[in-house]
Amino acid sequence: MSFRLIALLCVNLSFFIGFGLAFFTVNDVVPVNKEDTIYQKIEAEKHKYEWEAEDAKIDSVWKKTPGIVGRKVDVEASYKKMQKEGKYNPELLVFQLKRPKVSLEDLPASPIYRGHPEKEAVSFLINVSWGEEYVPEMVKIFNKYNVKATFFIDGAFANDFTHLVQMIEDEGHTIGSHGYKHQDMGRMTKQQAKDNLEQADELLFALTKKKIQYFAPPSGSFNTATVEAADEMGMETILWTVDTIDWQKPTSDVLINRVTKKLHNGATVLMHPTQVTVESLPELIEEVKNQGYKLISLPKLLSEER
Repeated sequence: MSFRLIALLCVNLSFFIGFGLAFFTVNDVVPVNKEDTIYQKIEAEKHKYEWEAEDAKIDSVWKKTPGIVGRKVDVEASYKKMQKEGKYNPELLVFQLKRPKVSLEDLPASPIYRGHPEKEAVSFLINVSWGEEYVPEMVKIFNKYNVKATFFIDGAFANDFTHLVQMIEDEGHTIGSHGYKHQDMGRMTKQQAKDNLEQADELLFALTKKKIQYFAPPSGSFNTATVEAADEMGMETILWTVDTIDWQKPTSDVLINRVTKKLHNGATVLMHPTQVTVESLPELIEEVKNQGYKLISLPKLLSEER
């Protein structure tokens, strides 16, 4: 058989295969009939299932606040799914995500206290400049309950307890900076704050091989220069909305009640590696979940996802 004949047969075969596929594809398409009661029902009900996207903003009280995605009903795609079933069924609705136009990265330097107020989630923040004897047990409890926390580690602590930093990192928790030697950042100039943060950053990066993204000022003391210094280094300044005040050594009942009565959407819960915190963690985790909140990492809490 000649080469020319083989080529001709291949062309003809490709034509018929393509024609057949096109035929079945065209006939598989569900036509959209806007007069159909199913279509009209979707149009009438869609507002019940749609959310508006919200931009990140600087709130007058809560400062830098993340945005959150919205969604809208894809009416035609939803109709095609329901039309095949022959009836209106909201479980078959098809959605399209609507992204905020402004994200956290678009905003000027400002501290962050919480996640979006519609986000039914809570995040644990642990400031670490002492309490090395309690860190392993805290990590063990978090692992047992599949909770990912954020450990803000002092640079001097990291230098003295490298194995603990690496253990926290290995277990998948987020590591942030707590500055260097627990200094009062609120009394520093921008350059002094930057020098302090750079000392901690060098040590933490050496141990984690990751750029530190979050900074928690010691004792919550900061000024505008502090926040700007962190921002120029690519870090968000993180505060909190719920405080365990565990350093005052309350009873476990007092600590748990102190937290659970103040929980809210997007809450950030501050704690330290102390004996009472270790003793309270299992019950505290259960109580947070019993109130209907998810316990998630800080990066997830500050993301735009719902």
